Amino acid sequence: MSGVKKVSKQSVKKTTDNSGKKQKTQRFRIYMQKKLAVLFILVLLAFVGLGIRLLWISHEKGNQYSKEILKQQDYESITLPFKRGDIVDSKGTKLAVSEKFYNLVIDASIVNYKEEYVEPTLQALAQCYPQLDMEAIRKHVTTNKASKYYIPIRLLTYEQMYTFEKYKEKHAEETDTHVIKGVWFEEVYKRIYPYSTLACDVIGFTGKDNVGSYGLEEFYNDVLNGTNGREYGYLGDDSMMERTIKPAVDGYTIHSTIDANIQGIVEKYLLKFNEENKGAVRTGNGAENVGCIIMEVDTGNILAMASYPNFDLNNIRDTNYLLGNVMVDAQGKKTDKYVTQEDIETMDDETLYQNLNFLWKNFCISDTYEPGSTAKPFTVATALECGAITGNEVYQCNGKLHIGGHDIHCHVRTGEGAVDVQSSIAWSCNVAMMHMGQAIGKTNFTKFQQNFNFGLKTNVDLAGEARTEGLLFDEKMGDADLATNTFGQNFNVTMIQMITGFCSLINGGYYYEPHLVDKITDSQGAIVENIEPRVLKQTVSASTSEKIVQYCKAVVMPEGGSQRTGKTARPAGYAIGGKTGTAQTLPRGNREYVVSFMGFAPADNPEIAIYVVVDRPNADRQDDAKFATRIVRNVLTEVLPYLNIYMTEELSDSEIAELEALQLENTYGKADETLEQEAADSMSGANGTDEVPYSEPEWKSYEKDPATGYLKDPVTGALLDPDTGEVVIGESIPAIDW
Repeated sequence: MSGVKKVSKQSVKKTTDNSGKKQKTQRFRIYMQKKLAVLFILVLLAFVGLGIRLLWISHEKGNQYSKEILKQQDYESITLPFKRGDIVDSKGTKLAVSEKFYNLVIDASIVNYKEEYVEPTLQALAQCYPQLDMEAIRKHVTTNKASKYYIPIRLLTYEQMYTFEKYKEKHAEETDTHVIKGVWFEEVYKRIYPYSTLACDVIGFTGKDNVGSYGLEEFYNDVLNGTNGREYGYLGDDSMMERTIKPAVDGYTIHSTIDANIQGIVEKYLLKFNEENKGAVRTGNGAENVGCIIMEVDTGNILAMASYPNFDLNNIRDTNYLLGNVMVDAQGKKTDKYVTQEDIETMDDETLYQNLNFLWKNFCISDTYEPGSTAKPFTVATALECGAITGNEVYQCNGKLHIGGHDIHCHVRTGEGAVDVQSSIAWSCNVAMMHMGQAIGKTNFTKFQQNFNFGLKTNVDLAGEARTEGLLFDEKMGDADLATNTFGQNFNVTMIQMITGFCSLINGGYYYEPHLVDKITDSQGAIVENIEPRVLKQTVSASTSEKIVQYCKAVVMPEGGSQRTGKTARPAGYAIGGKTGTAQTLPRGNREYVVSFMGFAPADNPEIAIYVVVDRPNADRQDDAKFATRIVRNVLTEVLPYLNIYMTEELSDSEIAELEALQLENTYGKADETLEQEAADSMSGANGTDEVPYSEPEWKSYEKDPATGYLKDPVTGALLDPDTGEVVIGESIPAIDW
């Protein structure tokens, strides 16, 4: 028993306790492992769920959040406007340009993105632009928090725009914050016309969205316009904002044939005519319309085109330019009133618009009228071309011709006597023309009218050219219609039709398409298109053209005799040719006339043609072509030396005085009164020049009939109105009385 080890109760108890503790520890460890596993699984599931959520958000709302980030960076995609092409004259002088300006844009959604942005931004605006109504801006920003595009001020210059940018940079440096947000500047272009009214009818103007109206602006609208660009903002792979730009493509520049210097001379004398004649016998301008075109005879290039009244291209709705114009009603029809300030103040919107529209139209291409005696060279050319005359004929003019049941008169009621072909133009004899018309016949006459392009558009490159095909007779015309057509009555034309056809009469017979643009270039100056002169047809032979030049020279120069009608058109020192015109308007007998002169220089080798039309001059006696010839004389006196066309005629003392007066006027703005008077005398044929003074018509010398007080024609016994010369008793007034 001595070998048996004895174990105490205490020892057994201790062993048992240790074993229990080990079991508890194991159970705890297992429990904790389970909890950690569950937690890990939960965390893993949470990350998986978060990842799924992020993927969903990225897929469904990624664009929205990207925009929010772009907002915070104060940048959005914007339009980059194109620059509309310039319009320049033949020497490169800019007549219409587009200048860059800036519109101030407030994005209230960004200004309000954080509260700390609002006050600094508003303070910056107030500091940089004192002219702003900050109360209105604050109200807009605080009450329209989602607004993204609000323009409180437009057309800021670059310097004005950069004022804000400098303030913003300085504020950021001083405060080490970027809290001026939500303000940006939109680039825009504004159409500017440097010479205001110059060539307004030719140029036209633009409205909203660069849409041209009238003139070159409308005709070449697609050429002048370019294509807008775009600047985009987006987030790159690194979540940084990226920018990409699609640049704008600027419009092309059009090079016009207009010479701004010649255009200015023409407009100066149209204005002078108006100032001298406005309000003469009626309220209103010096005439309802006055127009002038100067064209190169061998190219169709138009060097100048102007009419009066004009308007300001930079302020097209300036109603001051309506004053004195004939008024139109709300349907655009002419009335017998002339616009006053009181009329403007009482006009409704539609009537005002119609009157402005009437002002904006180009009289030289859009208005039609009867050409009167300027049509006579066309009649003679037609007769020569179709063999109806040889040029050696002599006609007897007794003052009238009975045709188609009517007594149709010459402008000299007592008759011209023996009239050869040259004198029929130089003296403007209606009777000789009617005899030629009978020889030509209706078929040939209408054929040649179309050959000269009467009744058809010339296709001049301007918007608004009138169609006249319904304003001519066909070959079924009556005998009286043919007779009156020969001297320019009973059919209508436009100024551009007349001068283009006339150029073909004096340049060898070549009909050039008239045009105002000869070149198109891109924004870098590279030539896109050259527009060469286009000969469309030959209207007459070279021999006929040579004779017409000779006949028209006799209208102005001494070889036409004392009865020549265009003597007052000749500028000092130059020989020119041309034809006067006086046409009655409808209704006949209203004592209202359209007077004109169409001429060329130099006389023996025409280089340029000029056409002046005065529509219903403001005068007691409107049927006086000198209203037109004096404008021609004034214009050519300055234009011919400018074009390096040299004088060929000896200057008289009075002409020297006239030129000295003009030089003083151009230098100092006002000529010496004595020299002005001498110049005026030279225009009327005084001071011993070869110009014949204007004399009273022959009927003014008739004796009075004691019983009636009318003037008595010693040849026919008819009684004439002492004021107008119209037959009132005796010979009945004809249905067609010229």
